[in-house]
Amino acid sequence: MSGHVFVVGADLTRLSCDDVLVPTDRSLRVTRSWRSLLPAELITEERDDGDCVGLSWSGDERVLEVPGDGARRAWLVDTVDDRGRGLPWLLEGAREALAAVARREVTRPVHGRARRLVGLPALGTGWGGAAGARGALLQQLLPVLRQAAEEHGFDVALVLRGPSDLAAAQRVRRGEDGGWDLPGHLRELAEQMGERARRGQLALFIGAGVSAAAGLPTWEQLVDELAARSGLDDGLREGLSRLPAQDSAALLARELGTEKLEAFVEERFGPGPYALAHALIAALPVQEFVTTNYDPLVELAAADIGREVRVLPYDEAEPGSPWLLKLHGDAAHPESVVLTREEYLQSGSTGAALAGVLHSLLLTRHVLFVGTSMLDDDLIRIAHQVRTALQQGPGTARRTGTVLALRDDPARARLWERDVETVAMGPADACPAEAARRLEVLLDLIGCLSTPPTGYLLDPAYRGMLDAEERALAEALGRVAESLPAGISSEAGAEVASLLRRLGHGGTAADGDTAPVDVATRDRDDRPQEQRPG
Repeated sequence: MSGHVFVVGADLTRLSCDDVLVPTDRSLRVTRSWRSLLPAELITEERDDGDCVGLSWSGDERVLEVPGDGARRAWLVDTVDDRGRGLPWLLEGAREALAAVARREVTRPVHGRARRLVGLPALGTGWGGAAGARGALLQQLLPVLRQAAEEHGFDVALVLRGPSDLAAAQRVRRGEDGGWDLPGHLRELAEQMGERARRGQLALFIGAGVSAAAGLPTWEQLVDELAARSGLDDGLREGLSRLPAQDSAALLARELGTEKLEAFVEERFGPGPYALAHALIAALPVQEFVTTNYDPLVELAAADIGREVRVLPYDEAEPGSPWLLKLHGDAAHPESVVLTREEYLQSGSTGAALAGVLHSLLLTRHVLFVGTSMLDDDLIRIAHQVRTALQQGPGTARRTGTVLALRDDPARARLWERDVETVAMGPADACPAEAARRLEVLLDLIGCLSTPPTGYLLDPAYRGMLDAEERALAEALGRVAESLPAGISSEAGAEVASLLRRLGHGGTAADGDTAPVDVATRDRDDRPQEQRPG
């Protein structure tokens, strides 16, 4: 079965995957940003221009498997073209690396994913020599990756970090139909959600299913983990399964004590590798996110592509900045976590204030629900209150969102049909892992269709992708950029500078002389922040 090629903004060292391709040269030098992927004992020398790895090439091979016993395997790939062999040589290195990866048997992909996931950067765009020809590289690399995914059956994540790199890659995919294996109704849904996102009309609700793909527990699994720490006898632990989850949590909280419970939550749901879905969600041009999750993985994924997400109610919301509302608390503030039934009942005015934010989104945006079973008591109450409000006037009843469910559940869809449309990734008997993977592919398509197509216009590394009209416009805007004084102080000047950054000005080191090997820039995300009523 064919794999899929994802294009995602992320930090490849923190993206949860099975295999990672790490750029190097014939001296086995790697930049320090890749060090966390390599065993410390393999680093033989630390230098300003890169650290040396204690392995050796065998003949003319270009791929080396890094020894290790962890779930994630790193592969060193020679990408530095010091002989002027050009893009064909780089592309052949990508083919060889992916073929070598395929020869390593992986029986259980990371965190139960349906397919093995292989991550790589845009090879050769640092010291490799292709920094000034990123457009040509993406146009030729993406078909190579799709061919490898089709041949070997695994999924590939092309990981980019610069806004202009992401915008250019998405344009290439839109022009070539990037291989999204989705039925017609899901493609139509992706077009609708992409259009809503571009217009500022989309908000996201993120449930526990998204973080489960990063190895974090669902509610039921969390109760099991707490029970294992509680010291309860087998009879009581067996009885927990017959209680509602919130009541089970209440009993376990009593046994563990507040201090131990908070310490567990802070540790278990703290910073760590994020899943592909986190990165796909964080890159969407959406400004308003809501979650019942305790972990920081969405905001970490967003920070890795230059998006500064404000976490409510702990941070102060800032005009123009995206925000994430945590309805049930944050692991960084373990005393805020809502876990037991008593905590749900005692949330009182604080919970009402937070719920009011979701009320507002349901009334003024279209909310896309991802990774939630729609069984949370707070969510049910909020939906009922919004439905009641919409029924106050004639003809105002409408659906306020879309739920992306893994499997078809006609009863649950019927239950929620007055509030939201439920779209299943597969039939009722579908494999959950395959359904979750289809959801990732859908999010990938939504991201592609919603990415502004102008983010690389002023980036000289992508000049070759522009048509005649775009080149003329880029030259005119380039003169504007050159005329801006250093240290702009006026509001008008700052606004123009922000616009130019959104169009890719200053986006990459086009000549490649000072760029670290294959690591894209991490410029501030200056995408338009305005919002329009839904």
